[in-house]
Amino acid sequence: MAKSRFEYVKGFENHPILLLNTYIAVRIDGRGFHQFSKEHNFTKPNDVRALDLMNQCAKSVMEEYTDIVIAYGESDEFSFVISKKSQLYKRRESKIVSCIVSRFSSSYVFYWKDFMGDTPLKYPPVFDGRAVCYPSLENIRDYLSWRQADTHINNLYNTCFWLMVQDPSQKYKSEKEVENILKDTNSSQKNELLFSQYNVNYAKLPEQFRKGSVLYSDKRNVTEIGKNGKEVVRSRRVIVIDHCDIIGEDFWKQHPHILP
Repeated sequence: MAKSRFEYVKGFENHPILLLNTYIAVRIDGRGFHQFSKEHNFTKPNDVRALDLMNQCAKSVMEEYTDIVIAYGESDEFSFVISKKSQLYKRRESKIVSCIVSRFSSSYVFYWKDFMGDTPLKYPPVFDGRAVCYPSLENIRDYLSWRQADTHINNLYNTCFWLMVQDPSQKYKSEKEVENILKDTNSSQKNELLFSQYNVNYAKLPEQFRKGSVLYSDKRNVTEIGKNGKEVVRSRRVIVIDHCDIIGEDFWKQHPHILP
């Protein structure tokens, strides 16, 4: 490329590099999704279609960027963990974050009809993103545990909130009244409220709602058609979508390859 006298402006560019030999957690969040979900008539407290759409977007990101070893999602957010050894975009923070957010956002629009059916997309969704480095295995596992604990806390509250707001007896006059009732309750009290007033056993609600979504890459035997037209079995990298506990030890003992 020919040089010009204007090229000096490149000297103003700044490219922060994420610390070497650390796990990189890129977390994206929907911006203004309270209003977005209202405008698009999402089912409350959980819309399976919208959650599955988020999972598909995360899968698309992981298929594009193989250095992502695990992802965790809830509601309108997703966290992507990049390997400690990764040299993705030479670990340039702005490049990594912008590309992951861009891929996720475009996928949300691209796959919208596949999951939301006849619900028209009224306006584009907006996601923001940030990157944080975690130096140890304990740190990154605690980060993922934090997000899953947050899922439980939010979902328990939202389950109570929307059942009360949508109570057919119209026992509660407004959303503000319900907020005031729930604001000082603990988990045990919320569970008791669900069971006593609505006969809902929180522990039996779908794990996707209670535990969020866990995506990770794995090797699986896949049946394909070979060049000779016959079926052959090959080992391929696949993205697994699961809804399980990642705070305890069992998941990590079963999948030690995820965070070496």
